[in-house]
Amino acid sequence: MGNFHAKFSAFGSYAPAKILTNQDLEKIVETSDEWIRSRTGMVERHIVTPEEAASDLAYHAAINAIEASKVKYKDINAIIVATISGDHPFPSTACILQKRLGLKGIPAFDVSAGCTGFIYACDIAKQYVENGAAINVLVVGVEVLTKITNWTDRNTCVLFGDAAGAAVISRAQATDISRIIDSKIDADGSQGEYLIQAAGGSRLPASHETVDANQHTVYMEGNRIFKNAVKSMYASSEEVLRRNHLTSSDIDWVIPHQANLRIIEALADKMKVPISKVIINIHKYGNTSSATVPLATDEAIRGKKIRRGDILLLTSFGAGLTWGSILARY
Repeated sequence: MGNFHAKFSAFGSYAPAKILTNQDLEKIVETSDEWIRSRTGMVERHIVTPEEAASDLAYHAAINAIEASKVKYKDINAIIVATISGDHPFPSTACILQKRLGLKGIPAFDVSAGCTGFIYACDIAKQYVENGAAINVLVVGVEVLTKITNWTDRNTCVLFGDAAGAAVISRAQATDISRIIDSKIDADGSQGEYLIQAAGGSRLPASHETVDANQHTVYMEGNRIFKNAVKSMYASSEEVLRRNHLTSSDIDWVIPHQANLRIIEALADKMKVPISKVIINIHKYGNTSSATVPLATDEAIRGKKIRRGDILLLTSFGAGLTWGSILARY
């Protein structure tokens, strides 16, 4: 067993080409561009074609991350995919991705933590690297939520988009400025019914009744989720800062889950972080669940907002209920 440090070597992302705008949604349900913008901050979202699945998006994001990291494909020691909308209930999307990348002889598995999935997967990857079990771990957050969206529910169908984000987490060398400083993940299973896909598992197997009742789609109690999201992301963020004798003023960039602009603004206000230091791209992609944080991070890096040496706070909240934060120097 080793005693090493982990770092983010690089990020990558991918979104399908097709775009669904607020104006398009006006033709599907009773809503308006003004209503969606004012309540969510969303303008458009990317959606898959009928032929595209989670592993297709994950594949492109993974390649972008690996190529940016300069890590050789053969040096990837594990694959962790965070998703709630994988290609199949089994095998895992990670195994499908492993085959497509041509990688053999390494573990590959999925993590189900809703929108917090990428944070959970990074926490796991960090520990693989720190204890010496791996040198390079590929982590992907991917969702195809538009295929499990209830398109008759105007409160939820306007929220979701499809995308993938990825990161290569590697062993840090003594000379590296980059380092994952700390992470904190948490859950409260007693509130799981507030955000759920009720049918399709062993509790409610697929039937004519479950399909007719739209129980294979996302159900969410928005008001409860909003309150929990701000409180929980704040709590995990404050904990990782406190444990490392830092304050919010030490952070260069906060990259929060892109679920709702009001949630992002409320979190920034609670943390006393100026909105200018918060990475926001919800207007372009909507809520892509486990993909939002790596997608937003990758865009900010490629747009030269985030630079090597910057202190980042990644934080998310999702089904379970789950939440967590990662503190890192990029």
